[in-house]
Amino acid sequence: MTNPADDRAPERLRATPSWLLTRLADHAAHLAREAFTAAGAGRYHYALLVALVEGGPASQATLGRRCGIDRSDVVAALNELVARGHVERRPDPADRRRNVVTVTPAGREQTERTGKALDEVQERLLAPLDAADRRHLTDLLTRLLRHHAPGRL
Repeated sequence: MTNPADDRAPERLRATPSWLLTRLADHAAHLAREAFTAAGAGRYHYALLVALVEGGPASQATLGRRCGIDRSDVVAALNELVARGHVERRPDPADRRRNVVTVTPAGREQTERTGKALDEVQERLLAPLDAADRRHLTDLLTRLLRHHAPGRL
């Protein structure tokens, strides 16, 4: 018979923040993928829709920079969002070489639906933490990200 303690990660790993963050990030990504799938969306779809809802119409390049998404991935995700009726893409009247993307009412509904699914993910992920701990964790993670990757926030 095996001892359940034999399956635990070594103590040295369990005491390493980078290892813990990686394990938790993997679990969070899994939960988010499930939520996106259930909401009929993808993470790039949601990021682009949120950027449009919060920031208003924008060029594809601007959306890519706001969301930290590679240009080719932006185009692919926007093609899917256009096909679903969630965004409209039209030539920019000031510069016909670029497109301006606008969220549609259906896109706003999709953003709300996906946002609610992700709110549930946050609840599941952070269940053992009270509201103050959640704010503190978010503050700490934000400080770390600002320090190590300032352009990614």
